[in-house]
Amino acid sequence: MRKALLLIMMLLLAAISAPAQQPPAGHSEHAPTAAPASSGQEWAKQSLERSPRHREWVNVKYGNRVVSCFVVYPEVKNKATAVVVIHEIFGMSDWVQMVSDELAEAGYIAIAPDLLSGLGSNGGGTSALPDANAVGKAIRDLPPDQITADLNAVADYVTNLPAANGKVAVAGFCWGGTQSFRFATNRPSLAAAFVFYGTGPESPEAIAAIKAPVYGFYAGNDARVGATVPKTQELMKAARKRYEVVTYEGAGHGFMRAGDAPPPAAGADQKARDSYATNRKARDAAWTRMKALLKKL
Repeated sequence: MRKALLLIMMLLLAAISAPAQQPPAGHSEHAPTAAPASSGQEWAKQSLERSPRHREWVNVKYGNRVVSCFVVYPEVKNKATAVVVIHEIFGMSDWVQMVSDELAEAGYIAIAPDLLSGLGSNGGGTSALPDANAVGKAIRDLPPDQITADLNAVADYVTNLPAANGKVAVAGFCWGGTQSFRFATNRPSLAAAFVFYGTGPESPEAIAAIKAPVYGFYAGNDARVGATVPKTQELMKAARKRYEVVTYEGAGHGFMRAGDAPPPAAGADQKARDSYATNRKARDAAWTRMKALLKKL
């Protein structure tokens, strides 16, 4: 009996002292981790703090809604094209802000709305929600019409900035990629839509409403999203819409964020190092492509 009790105590101690399992690289649009949305992105925060560009938070108001937005201005002489940046299912994060700053560095006004504005405690947004599970649930419960209205209000706001030239593109990642494609069906004046590993509309009527060119950025190791691309291509072709797709072989879903992150520690296994290298390569190629396309607008 004493031996049995001793064994049970040893097992309990082992369970308590064991390190928590870490989530895999990349992320699932449907299963965010329990960590806060911006956790593990200190590198993104530090990059932003080093930026010399002007950045600010603004409240975009329409009706009874107030949408908190992060805006970064480029250091350019002439008026600039604007890009609405739609966040992942993780909501407003340090990485989303870093991407906005990178767009400003390339010469564009970047505005990233927190589409969870007003849903956190005391009327806050993403950062006022308890964890990423709550963030993911809140995003999945967002009314599509509200998302469209928020994005239209944000696009109208940035269009009318004195530093803007009137052209507005949209870029989204993961959940935001899907919303970027959907926004193109709701705002015919968009200059372009950049869809990073997001799915396309399934309705021919929605596709028919698209006026802007749509540029897709997909990962080779992302069967869930990749399986939807051929159907989207078929619908876009039938409607005679411009839809240019590039798939980055070997990259995983979320490669833009994964490729921006610091490399694995020296002691990391070969699989982790290979995964990082592939995601980084895809991120660099996708970023180069996006900047080239923006320059043509």
